[in-house]
Amino acid sequence: MDQHRSGCPINLTLEVLGDRWSLIVIRDVMFGNRRHFRELLGNSEEGIASNILSARLKRLVAEGLLSKNPDPSHAQKSIYSLTGAAIELVPILVQMGAWGRRHTPVSKELSIRAQLLEEGGPAMWQGFMDELRHIHLGTPAPNISVLSALQDAYLRVVAD
Repeated sequence: MDQHRSGCPINLTLEVLGDRWSLIVIRDVMFGNRRHFRELLGNSEEGIASNILSARLKRLVAEGLLSKNPDPSHAQKSIYSLTGAAIELVPILVQMGAWGRRHTPVSKELSIRAQLLEEGGPAMWQGFMDELRHIHLGTPAPNISVLSALQDAYLRVVAD
């Protein structure tokens, strides 16, 4: 028996990503390069509880959006990486950020990355996805670092 409410692709996507925290965890791994439990727990703007974070990480690994591997530098730590499926969420996250910038009271420092990605368009999104594939999947490095450009813009806005 099928455990899903329907075969609708929007419904099925929401079953995977529609809870309060899943996209926030993916965002923090994707844009913040937070790869360890403690980084995700302590550096999130939203202050996720440790039990919720643990549950979301397990679920995202089970759904195939994150992988979990031992950290070679510390026997008791794990490194979380985006999978190809999670990296394909970049255009969706860009569109969510663009919508949020237009319709919600965002802060300048937390919306600068969304602004740059929206303005950069699909070519920039592809470059960012290529860079994420390099960081998380070990593909060859792209010539330009979108992640560095996004971080530099964020730091400039914070400094102002």
